[in-house]
Amino acid sequence: MASILSDGVPEVLDFTCPRCHLPTSQRFYGPCDGCIGELKIAQNLNKQEAQASEYIPKMNVTPNAVATKD
Repeated sequence: MASILSDGVPEVLDFTCPRCHLPTSQRFYGPCDGCIGELKIAQNLNKQEAQASEYIPKMNVTPNAVATKD
């Protein structure tokens, strides 16, 4: 029998992993540690660096009167 924490959540749950369908024990329901590792590796392989493009102002923008004051 799992002990219950003060917030009403059990310390450890016994369930079947929703991804690999093997029995596991964890605090929260979800993929087991092995599946989490596989998912992290798969996500990092597809990771691409994002590059910011240089800001180019629109040609139809005109300066205001204060900026052109002599």
